[in-house]
Amino acid sequence: MSTLTLPTPATLPAGEIIAAGVSREEYLARYAGEFCEWVKGAVIRMSPESLTHARIIKYLEQLLDAYFALNPIGDVLTAPFVMRLDATESIREPDLQVVLHNNPGNLTETAMIGPADICIEVVSPESVARDYGDKFAEYERAGVQEYWIIDPKRHESSFYQRQPTGLYARIETSLSDSYQTPLLPQLSLHIPTLWQDELPRITEIVRAVQDMLGRR
Repeated sequence: MSTLTLPTPATLPAGEIIAAGVSREEYLARYAGEFCEWVKGAVIRMSPESLTHARIIKYLEQLLDAYFALNPIGDVLTAPFVMRLDATESIREPDLQVVLHNNPGNLTETAMIGPADICIEVVSPESVARDYGDKFAEYERAGVQEYWIIDPKRHESSFYQRQPTGLYARIETSLSDSYQTPLLPQLSLHIPTLWQDELPRITEIVRAVQDMLGRR
């Protein structure tokens, strides 16, 4: 059976485009799982992870895994697990996505169909325009409740929460070293930890989460 080939969009998305005019079905068959994303028929290759990028993602994944082990209200998923956003005609692979059990979307064996509750992107040199621009607009429009941008090169973190208007508002953390989200009660992300050369090991992370939740 042949698949429909889409026209190339007039305005191309940010990133290294390796194919255009690709249908959703062709993307899922040929490119999903290969660290590529799909936006309106364009396939975008993700850059290889740096060591710093990989360490931060691993730390955040372990922190969230430990939290959900003690407070089982959701799951954390890592790239290349895909998130399909029909509202923006895109399929993205967030570095991390948090899907709560009460999310109205459909979490399948191969994809999150609908917006995750939290999307987290760790910025790499080639993803600046994509993370701060294209993905910000897509996640906001599609209904992702929170968007976290972690920028190790600049030692900056940005946390956006969706407002009743449907638009993101940046949550200021300048007066605090930590970020707390209402979506994950009692979890506290200590921001300066992200910029350490040596990030906490899993045993330290578990103990920290136990203290947060009063489970020790």
